[in-house]
Amino acid sequence: MKDELLIELRAWRQFLAVAEELHFGRAAQRLHMTQPPVTQAIAQLERTLGVQLFDRTRRRVALTPAGEALVPEVRALLAQARALPARARAADSGEAGRVRLAFVSTIGFDRLPGWVRDFREHSPQVALELVEATGDVQLEALARGDIDAGLLLHPPGAAPAGLARLAVATEPLVLALPAAHPLAQPPRPALAEVLAEPLVLFPRRILPGVHDAVMQLYAEHGRRPQLAQEAIQMQTIVNLVSGGLGVAWVPASVTAFSRAGVVYRRAEELKGEGRGKVRLPSCETSLVWLGQGQQPALARFVRFVKARAAAGEDGRG
Repeated sequence: MKDELLIELRAWRQFLAVAEELHFGRAAQRLHMTQPPVTQAIAQLERTLGVQLFDRTRRRVALTPAGEALVPEVRALLAQARALPARARAADSGEAGRVRLAFVSTIGFDRLPGWVRDFREHSPQVALELVEATGDVQLEALARGDIDAGLLLHPPGAAPAGLARLAVATEPLVLALPAAHPLAQPPRPALAEVLAEPLVLFPRRILPGVHDAVMQLYAEHGRRPQLAQEAIQMQTIVNLVSGGLGVAWVPASVTAFSRAGVVYRRAEELKGEGRGKVRLPSCETSLVWLGQGQQPALARFVRFVKARAAAGEDGRG
């Protein structure tokens, strides 16, 4: 078994030349060798494998069943060997490799699908592995080395510390209302009335800064939220709103998730006290990764996202 593992590519090239020519002399010419070393190499290969690969007579050379079975495998092996140098250079430059990317659902509603499509066209040899995860789960996965980068939500300018970061989007929170609720009908609902409604909200552990901003919104208007239900995924929160459990504050990108029985209201569609404008909290989405030892494929992906974010492209076109 040890000797089998040590068979050199040269021996397999010699085998394939003889298998395709079925003539030791022509195979030797093709390999730019004399015939005796080729004959000796095939005999040594057969001794190493413990099987006969060719039937030889004075008039003909033919493959045995064992030799016939090896031909396509050896062709594939030699093709892979020829591709290795280019593969190594591609991996070193970031043209090939793997990026394990986690993302929050909100970026999946608008930007991410187009980014994934275009990055795969731009870098077809980079395998982009996607997993949906909340921010807290992403940070744990980054620390363990289970993912290479994450797209997560946080309050503007307050990304998790200790990570390299690229800001890709800032958006306000908007109100999700049950479509059948009286406040969903004209005229514009008053913010004070909205804040008195039962609230469907994400747990603080998954978005602590944004959760605190929602709590601050209520506190600034002298209200204490009446928490009806907590849910982790934004789709679930919207579905609970459609079921009439309460209202919810969600990132504006969630409005791309069209759900029957739900209407969305932005700040300008709400009435503040007196003539003052309604100011709603905002959130920011960032691409984060460990700054040290950045692999070339990840660096390539970061550059791609940076260019798309700078161009203000949302990925839906």
